[in-house]
Amino acid sequence: MNPEQFQAMLAEKGIVLSEKQMGQYELYYETLVEWNEKMNLTAITAKEDVYLKHFYDSVSAAFYYDFNEKPIDICDVGAGAGFPSIPIKIAFPNVKVTIVDSLNKRITFLEHLAKVLKLENTQFIHDRAETFGKNKAHREQYDLVMARAVARLTVLSELCLPLAAVGGTFIAMKGGQAEDEIQSGKKAVTLLGGNLVAVHSFKLPVEESERNILIIQKEKKSPKQYPRKPGTPNKTPIE
Repeated sequence: MNPEQFQAMLAEKGIVLSEKQMGQYELYYETLVEWNEKMNLTAITAKEDVYLKHFYDSVSAAFYYDFNEKPIDICDVGAGAGFPSIPIKIAFPNVKVTIVDSLNKRITFLEHLAKVLKLENTQFIHDRAETFGKNKAHREQYDLVMARAVARLTVLSELCLPLAAVGGTFIAMKGGQAEDEIQSGKKAVTLLGGNLVAVHSFKLPVEESERNILIIQKEKKSPKQYPRKPGTPNKTPIE
């Protein structure tokens, strides 16, 4: 997917990008590739792959969630090189973005990226999601919590739902085979105050690979004991 196709395909979905925004995506790509030579940010570096598998794939959340409705406060858990929240921020400049990541060098990259792209209302926090979810300044404070390809739903629910405000939303962006995760993750979602309200399946253009976007509403507060200590959700998921 070249930049022109990226712009045209998003326009078909009602997401119209200006030349300034297209310039930001281009600068994002250049900065990502440049920094990737010094640190491992992504295995995907070919331009057409980055536009398809990182940029388009990230913005696809907006096909099923209205980022224009109000100034939305997003927390992106384990975003790595900024996916999905930075491509979303470029497309919808009014959103506020907080990224939490456990690797400090990725935070350094994101801080540099935000300066280069001149992004406002972004903050990048070096922390484990488990301890971040216990932080009163952030716990149950976000309209929207997102995670893309971070962990299975049982684990993700424990890391993400405690950060979503009651009445807010948790979006888990998944590849194919989401059904198994949904079944095994039901208990964790419910226990942490969530309700899976929609599963949107679609094919990524060009390569036709399956994607699933899970929309989970936060209906009640998460129990205080969650998230558990760092590493515990992965070792002993809620089942």
